[in-house]
Formats: sequence, C-alpha cells, structure tokens
Amino acid sequence: MAERTVADLVVERLRAWRVPRVFGYPGEAIAPVVRALDASGGDPAFVPARHEETASYMATGHAKFTGGIGVCLATQGPSAVHLLNGLYDAKLDSKPVVAIVGEDISGPLGGAHQEIGLSRLFADACTQFVRYGRIPEGVPALLDQAFRIAAATRSPVCVVLPRQLQEAAVPDLQAHAAGVFSATPGEPLARVLPNEGDLDAAAQVLANGQRTAILVGQGGRGAASEIIALADRLGAGVAVSLLGKPVLDERLPFHTGVLGEIGTPAAVELMGGCDTLLVVGTDNPWTDFYPMPGQARTMQIDIDGRRIGTRYPVDVPLVGDAQETLRALLARVTDRPNAGWRRTVECSVDRWRAERADRAAAPAEPVNPQHVMQELSTRLPRRGSVAVDVGSVSYWYARHLELPPGVSAQLCGTLGATGCALPYAVAAKLAAPDQPVLALLGDGAMQLNGLTELITVAHHWHQWRDPRLVVLVLNNRDQSGMGGGRTPTDPTRRLPDVPYAGWARLLGLHGVRVDRPELVGAAWDEALAADRPCVLEAVVDPTVRLAPPEPAFADLREVFAGGDAARRVREGMLAAGVVDDLV
Repeated sequence: MAERTVADLVVERLRAWRVPRVFGYPGEAIAPVVRALDASGGDPAFVPARHEETASYMATGHAKFTGGIGVCLATQGPSAVHLLNGLYDAKLDSKPVVAIVGEDISGPLGGAHQEIGLSRLFADACTQFVRYGRIPEGVPALLDQAFRIAAATRSPVCVVLPRQLQEAAVPDLQAHAAGVFSATPGEPLARVLPNEGDLDAAAQVLANGQRTAILVGQGGRGAASEIIALADRLGAGVAVSLLGKPVLDERLPFHTGVLGEIGTPAAVELMGGCDTLLVVGTDNPWTDFYPMPGQARTMQIDIDGRRIGTRYPVDVPLVGDAQETLRALLARVTDRPNAGWRRTVECSVDRWRAERADRAAAPAEPVNPQHVMQELSTRLPRRGSVAVDVGSVSYWYARHLELPPGVSAQLCGTLGATGCALPYAVAAKLAAPDQPVLALLGDGAMQLNGLTELITVAHHWHQWRDPRLVVLVLNNRDQSGMGGGRTPTDPTRRLPDVPYAGWARLLGLHGVRVDRPELVGAAWDEALAADRPCVLEAVVDPTVRLAPPEPAFADLREVFAGGDAARRVREGMLAAGVVDDLV
C-alpha cells in the first residue's frame, strides 16, 4: 500500500469541505497534489485549464454561480503570477476562493528557478490570508483556516505548499503537536441583523419619503420577494447595479434597469427624481449617477459595514443580511404607496423600452449588435446561466438582455478584466451540466482567452446531460472592445479577423456565422437547438454608438430647468397627469 502523503491529505481536506472540483494548470512544484487529485476518483475532480489565468477565473466563476468556495492551483513563478487576475476579480466582487500554490525550495541556497516571493506577490489580492505550509501535521489546520477565512470574509486566500512538504509522509495525526489540530469543516456564517434603533430610524425615513427609489446590487440575491413587497408598499421604483441585474425580474413595470454609464435613462431619471433612497447590497462605483448629495435621505443595507457610505452619504446605516433586514423593515413600514410617483416611474420605463427597441432596429453595417442581443432576449432559456465579458458587449447586455427569474448571470463587474466570460461559462456548466449556459463576449476577449478555452469545452461536453453551451462572439474587429463610433479602419484599434465559428467546427463543436440582420433570429434558433456546444459569430458594426445616459440631475422639482433627461421626465409626468403631485 502506497504511503500516505501530505498531497493525499490536501485532497482529503478538499473533500471534507465538499469541494466538487479544482481548476488549475499543473507544474512540477504542484505535481504531487495534481497526482493525488488524479487518483481521487473525481472527488474532487481536477479540471486542467489552458492557462493559469483562466483557471483562476473558473474558480471565481464557480464561486459566483454556485455560492460555494472556488479552488484553483498553480505552480510557482510565472504560473503563480497568472492567477492574480482571477483572484483580484474575486476580491473586488467579494467571492470566496482558495488558491493553492506549489513552490520548489530545493535550489542552491534555498532558492529555485522561477522563484518569486509568493507572500509579497499575493499580499494584496489575498489580503485576508496568505500562509505557507511548514510541517505535515499542520496542513489540515492550515487548509481549514484558509477555507473558513475565505467564507467568512467573502474573499480570496492563498496557501503555499512547498513540493517537499507535499511529498512528505503523513505522521499519526491523532498525536497532535501542541496547537496543531484539524477542525470540523463548515462555513460558520452568522445571522446578521441591524440593531433595533437603526431599523426604526430607517422605517421612519421611508414613512416620511414621497418619492422612494430602491437601488439593488448583488447583495440582494435571494431577497427578490422582499424587495418587490417593499417597493409596492411604498410605490417605489427600482434600479439595479450591473452585478445586481439578475436579482429581480426585469419585466416588472417599475424596474428601470441598470444604473451607471452602461445603464438606462430610466434608471437615471429614477435617481434624479427621488427624495428617498434605499441601497441594498451594492457598492456601485458610478457615483455620478446617484442623486445629488443632500437631495435624498438615504439608507444602505450591507452585510459588510466597511462598504456603507463609501459611494454616497448615508443617513441610516443598516449592517445586516439583505433578506433578513428587509423582512424586519417590512414589519415596521405600513402601506403608503405614492401612486403618482409610481406612474411617473412606469412611464419612464415604457419610454426607455420603446427607445431600446428603436436602437436595436436601427440600420447598421452589417449587423447592429443591439439587434443581436434583443433577438436573444426573446429566446433566452428560462433557466441556466449567462456569463458576460468586458467591453461593448457589457453595454448591450446591461440594456438589451432581459433576464427572467431563474437565470443567473455573472461578469467581472468591478475589476473589469477582459477574458473572463468563457472560463466563467465552463465553471457554470460543470456545476450544472443539465442546464444551458451562454457566454457573451467580443472578438478581443475571444482572442485573449476564448479560443484556447474552447479546447476545454471540447474535452468536457460529452459528459453533459444538456450539451448547450452557446458562445456568442460579437465580431467587430475592434481591439479596444468598446466599439462606440470608432472607424473600423483605425490601425490603432483594428483586430485581425479570425474564423471563430470555423475554429469551433475544427474542434468538433457547432459553429454559426451571421452577417445579415434578417438571419440573426434564425442563427440564435440554430445555436440554441444544436446537439453540442456552439459558437455563434455575429459580424457587427463597430461604429454603433454606446450612448451612455446623462448623469442624474439635482431634483425632480427642477425638471423645467432643461436638458434631455429633464425633458423626458417632464413628458412622463404630464402623460401620467401627476405633475401637480410632484412640483
């Protein structure tokens, strides 16, 4: 019988923490752990990526789509450096990830080829925890501590294991050295509620408000029914952050859409007109689109008190879980809906939806990218996941793709790093192989990481109960990834053209290329009905303007001062017959 090693012990602790799979790129300094994973019978499974960066994105994507802890591994030196993008993504979007990094310290004077100071390298990305394994009997406690801290702080952590330690025999762990022990796995997240005084103060602010807006972020996930109930009780309008887009049914008549530079005019008008603002679980960075300071009395719900008041002045801080806190507020707030304000919000939403349809129908050469997203919106499966990359595709996603309840969507929302969508999609598909997954990305992101990770898709798809993983590539030949009116012949922005659909077919996948607007719907039908993963390559116009909305203006009572945003709100008020109620 083979001697039990620390690498075997690592696999046992991963199994104890119910880790389903580990994403990574193998190398000599982490080889003992990789071999132990290979011998584990798939519990947990090892998923080799084509690059360490995409492995770290997969781990972060797993955390985002499943709510669990993502795990990635790499070897020392350049391999470890490549993990940083995915770990920073996890840090900035508050997701738990454990990175396990191997190091070979057998070189001259303790040094090694490819040596990099790993503690300093990971110190910022993994602020909460970077530790080295030192002795075999200390490894279980080290891993347990890493997982607990990742879960409790919702952040990435790093464990460095020297190769010599991985290969070491495991002693009798029943005879613990002083202070060395293994804890029972679990994620001890406490029930967090604001104190009673803050809840009472927030309820009073809501009771006194006349025009309430609710801004929802990813922290509102799971609290949709409570948010809707409170909005109806107050006659409030709702906007969402980019990360909060999947939280609520976007077909709600008072749902104004995403707030920010890539968002909607309706969300801007909601912020510009409110006198009371409730922020739920978001650290939305587009502060220019919030109400003017002093315009709205504001409450903010966040489970992490460090985030409260960092983007906008807050009158009442509510440190707690969103769902629990909203339930406590509902118990304190009586029905007092402002029908006039709600009608104004709904008129604003109706105008935006009509404008959105007009934008998607506008002629382009050869295809309008907004039309591609609009056609998907009518065909989006009622379950499954959507992974979105960075660039102009995030604009079209934010405005033109309506997410129904039950569809999860994720993107690199705060870091804004290109190349995340296909690794995310792989993680989502491996987590739920019986559900469809879509990856939405531009040609720049596809050339950066997507072409190689299609190899990973080709390797795994035969094991999926539902083979649908559709990769949309918006091919606009624009290196910036932003389109937005640049000339396609600009040599500083031009990307080399690649036969994306043809590459998919070479790998044994399905590929569809569309360059005529009247065929876009049929192309989506073909891609979504394919019996294997599919790349849908849409040749789109790089000169279509992104057209960000104007920032919020001071107050709805100043709508007669002028400006396009003011004019739109005034027209909505007149149409709803509520001007006298609000000015």
